[in-house]
Parts: sequence; structure tokens; C-alpha cells
Amino acid sequence: MDQKTILRIIDILQKEYDISGYSNRGDAFEILIGTVLSQRTKDEVTWVRNKELMKKANTPQKILKLTEKEIAEIIYPVGFYKQKASRIKEISRILVEKYGDKVPNNREELMGLPGVGGKTADCVMCFSYGEQVIPVDVHVEVMSKRLGIADWKDKPEIVRKKLHEIIPKNKRNLINSLFVEHGKRICTTRRAYCEKCAIEKYCPKYTKPIPL
Repeated sequence: MDQKTILRIIDILQKEYDISGYSNRGDAFEILIGTVLSQRTKDEVTWVRNKELMKKANTPQKILKLTEKEIAEIIYPVGFYKQKASRIKEISRILVEKYGDKVPNNREELMGLPGVGGKTADCVMCFSYGEQVIPVDVHVEVMSKRLGIADWKDKPEIVRKKLHEIIPKNKRNLINSLFVEHGKRICTTRRAYCEKCAIEKYCPKYTKPIPL
């Protein structure tokens, strides 16, 4: 796929979906913890529980005043809530001790935190700090492969690299939001509903499930 085609796809998807709610979704700590909670958990559960946690403790220092049991009770029924409660405490401890109660604006430093991979780091960079990066979640990965931007065998970091190569820097922070919306509604992980797709003519129609 060439750059002209992907820009046309972005333009069409922008007209299809209102993604205003994705920008500036919260401060860096809220996005960081919310994305950690989102692992193996549906968004509708994740962000409700994250909001409740932030009401109780919206900084690393405040989190450290809570016990793991208290955190676990707040974030339940998020998947693996006990393990995530422990992880949130450890992340908060490191942020207080090493970063002065702040979340670093650096991908490599973010990925040095417990349980923080490339997607989580990029979510913080994109949605909190406004950096032009593309968080690669399952929807972004599936759509990128079905569109032929990436290969079936590519890992998320390779998908990210290929997306960054083809998409101009000033458009990158649109991709996660647009692909997530399209992935939830049309280009789902289980099936691509090509008959309803606004960008069908630009797609090679790889409709078989992706081996994740």
C-alpha cells in the first residue's frame, strides 16, 4: 500500500467516526494505569474502574497510601485484578522514587516500568503527551494486516514500524482511534464485514481470522 492510499483511508475513516473523545483522555498517570488495567479486559470495564481508582488516588503518591487489597477491590472485575493491583503499586513506587511522582515522557523509560510494553507506552505518549506515535493494539494489528500494510507473521513492534514508515508524522496519532472504532464495528478480530465497509475498495479482503 502506498502513502496516497493510506491517506485516503484515513480521510474516509475520519468522516465515518467521531474520535474527539479519544484525544486528551486524561493525564499521563491516568492513561498509564488505565492501559495497564486494559490488558485482557474490555474497554467498558477498564475505564469505568480506572475512573473509580483515580477518584481515590490520582497520583503515584496517593496510590502508595492504598493497600493492594484496597486497589484490587476498586478495580474488580478487571481481569487479573489482584496481579494488576500489585503491579500498580510497584509502578507507583518507581514513579515516586525515580521520577518525582511524574510519568516520564519517554518511550524507553515507560517500557522499563513493570508490565508496560510498547502499546501501553505509546498510549501514554499519544493520548497524554500528544506525540505522533501509533499504539498497536489488537484492532490496529488486525486492520494493518488485512489492509496489507503488514504481514501476517509480523509482531506488534514490526507492525508499528511499518505503519510509521507509510503514515506521515502529522497523521499518526489518528490511527489508533480510527482503527479501534473501525475494528470494533466493521473489521472485527473474528470477521471482517466487508459489505458494510467504507474502505472496502482499498482492502485486499483478507477476511480470515488472524493467528494471534
